[in-house]
Amino acid sequence: MDKKEIIEKTELFVKEALSKDSTGHDWWHIHRVRNLAKRIAREQEADIFIVELSALLHDIGDYKFFQGNEKLGEKKVREWLSSLEVSPLLIDKIVEITSQVSFMHTLPDKGGKRKDKKDSSTLTISKELMAVTDADRLDAMGAIGIARAFTYGGFFNRPIYDPNIKPNKSITKEEYKTTEAPSINHFYEKLLKLKDMMYTSLGRKIAKRRHRFLNLYLKQFFKEWKGKM
Repeated sequence: MDKKEIIEKTELFVKEALSKDSTGHDWWHIHRVRNLAKRIAREQEADIFIVELSALLHDIGDYKFFQGNEKLGEKKVREWLSSLEVSPLLIDKIVEITSQVSFMHTLPDKGGKRKDKKDSSTLTISKELMAVTDADRLDAMGAIGIARAFTYGGFFNRPIYDPNIKPNKSITKEEYKTTEAPSINHFYEKLLKLKDMMYTSLGRKIAKRRHRFLNLYLKQFFKEWKGKM
């Protein structure tokens, strides 16, 4: 099976798998991440095929769809790629990306430990991983990121805002996976942190603009909350 056919079959597989998603992790999220990841990959001179395939599959293995179980998602990605007779070496490369792309993996555990993204002994940072990770994080910022944050919160019946529930800016991995905090808190617990977490020059450039919009939105939100606008 050639690369074009693998991509086409994977696209159909992902579209079907996420066809009923209403959390903000739907096909159109995948579509945007794929396009932006390929754009970043070209600038980084990364392997476009690996980047595109990883971007297509990056949410198929998301723990949120497996009751927090990270291994089940990885298994699903491996099974799909094996069914296409993709080589074991390439499968390992794709799984390495899809299993590391989540923001959750940057958070400390309940013991206060966290992976240092610059420490190659604990985390392999390839150009392909950088491209997919930056693209995924960029889709959580700006106007679309805001829309996705409230879509996700609404799906899980979270309030928009509650001034009595303060953001947990030092949230741990375990807390992040189980939080039921208001959607506005998510801005402080994740979205506003993303600008400084970009790997690539293009990612940083785009993130600055989207970060600025996040702050403008919050400024307007709190003015309206207080009845000033």
